[in-house]
Amino acid sequence: MDYQHLGRSGLRVSRLALGTMNFGDATDEPTAFQIMDTAVEAGINFFDTADVYGGPQRPDMEQGYGISEEIIGRWLAQDDSRRDRIVLATKVYQPMGLGRNDKYLSAYHIRRACEASLRRLRTDHIDLYQMHHIDRATPWEEIWQAMEQLIREGKITYIGSSNFAGWDIATAQNAATSRNLLGLVSEQSLYNLTARTIELEVIPALRYYGIGLIPWSPLGGGLLGGVLRKTSQGRRAGEQVQRQIDQLRPRLERYETLCADLGEQPADVALAWLLHNPAVTATIIGPRTTEQLDHSRRALTITLSQETLQELDAIWPGPGGEAPQAYAW
Repeated sequence: MDYQHLGRSGLRVSRLALGTMNFGDATDEPTAFQIMDTAVEAGINFFDTADVYGGPQRPDMEQGYGISEEIIGRWLAQDDSRRDRIVLATKVYQPMGLGRNDKYLSAYHIRRACEASLRRLRTDHIDLYQMHHIDRATPWEEIWQAMEQLIREGKITYIGSSNFAGWDIATAQNAATSRNLLGLVSEQSLYNLTARTIELEVIPALRYYGIGLIPWSPLGGGLLGGVLRKTSQGRRAGEQVQRQIDQLRPRLERYETLCADLGEQPADVALAWLLHNPAVTATIIGPRTTEQLDHSRRALTITLSQETLQELDAIWPGPGGEAPQAYAW
């Protein structure tokens, strides 16, 4: 397993991060335990979850479940040594109750959400506490004051963001600097061969401020996982996915042919492409089985030639570079 500093911090994390969104939903608890055991044995030390993970939110109640955190907590409780072997990351923002203040990034909700996550995770500290989305209705002075308090109390160590725009990252970091805080060390963004918008402004902002990038949905919701051979199976048989496949079929055919010529699985090539980007610290994988976890490790050993990278750009073109040169002079 390869490891890299999380942004400009001194913390080293595995280049594959174990995403646990499926725990409690598509993956039952015994299987989740097996996946976590296998991940640690493979050298994966970066576990990512969120307070809201563990099943679909109930539209009628706008309430999160916290089941994924509870499963991780019960796994940690089985062996006291496990906690010190992983970098544990979770998130705050999504609705976790029916109250008006049971969501978003007010100081009130941040404090309560953190304490609830600690209880579910059965730990006394969170290594990376991530804002799951931007909350432009709450001033940064309030957000950073709440985070500072949690740091002083030893409840969190590092702070990250997720789904932030480039200017949100800059605004957040400048506000943190004014308070003599380290600020953000990571950003989780939607990023894969089919979704490259963050190359315009998010990635340049991360590079400028020394913030690590953690892509989520690296396989584009399964589209980059050899979908043409699996169109009749599982979630890929759904109407919405079928429409996406039909729209992208020419590109998918070229992509899967290229992967076959390389002698590699499409999912592994998609992960390897992300890991070739110097902005990427680690990419999140969300295995539903131990077999899927084992397969993902292959990406760490794949080296893509410049010719192959150019071909991937031709199949899945990005936005044309960084802003403003991508659309102006």
